[in-house]
Amino acid sequence: MLLRLAYLTVANAFAVLRLVPMTDREKDAEILVLRHQITVLERQLDGTRVRFAGPDRVLLAALLHRLPRRVLLRMRLLVRPDTILRWHRDLIAGRHAARCRPKRPGRPPTVRSIRVLVLRLVRENPSWGYRRVHGELLVLGVKVAASTVWEIQGRRSRSSTERASTTWADFLRSQAGALLACDFLETVTLTGARMYVLAVIEHHSRRIRVLGATAHPTAAWVTQAARNLAMDLEDAGCRARFLIRDTGRQVP
Repeated sequence: MLLRLAYLTVANAFAVLRLVPMTDREKDAEILVLRHQITVLERQLDGTRVRFAGPDRVLLAALLHRLPRRVLLRMRLLVRPDTILRWHRDLIAGRHAARCRPKRPGRPPTVRSIRVLVLRLVRENPSWGYRRVHGELLVLGVKVAASTVWEIQGRRSRSSTERASTTWADFLRSQAGALLACDFLETVTLTGARMYVLAVIEHHSRRIRVLGATAHPTAAWVTQAARNLAMDLEDAGCRARFLIRDTGRQVP
């Protein structure tokens, strides 16, 4: 991009030198010819958008941004005057961003010996979290931020309480014996009657219990089915304590 911009700058500089010996009449004639050529080009494009490369935008913005808006509106351009001014604003914003960019990308990397020490402490003490490791480093005289210790551990470090607790999968497996889930199944018999089947699944054994079927489910019917289920579970020695259900309503 820089090479092309330099080429365009040199070419336009020679073009300016070529205009020096020309008279005003010759310049006016050339301007009229160029305007007519732009008109022919726009007619052939038939509304197709003209695409300018980066160096072309920079050159046009540098040449035209100082002209008043009323002058730009009178000029025959392939783009709108607002587009020229926007290109110039983007150019200035890019230069400002380049100047404000920090020379140093960030803080220097942690010394390798400290990284090795942190990983050794984590490996030999798996129950320690990154804050405990940070405290031990301070005791040893190693000054490093707690966030650095957390980063060295690969963003996988947890506190000692979290490490000692069971995982979410272990919790679900341990509570599966106390969970039941129920829902209505809608079916149609051979005679065309619509029936609602109330079924319950035991999460621990995946056993499905069909509590009954009715064409008109009511609160009294569901309550009686739940009582029958409770008696059956008590006889079977099931320790279910929680029932998972949705909040939908069956239409009788």
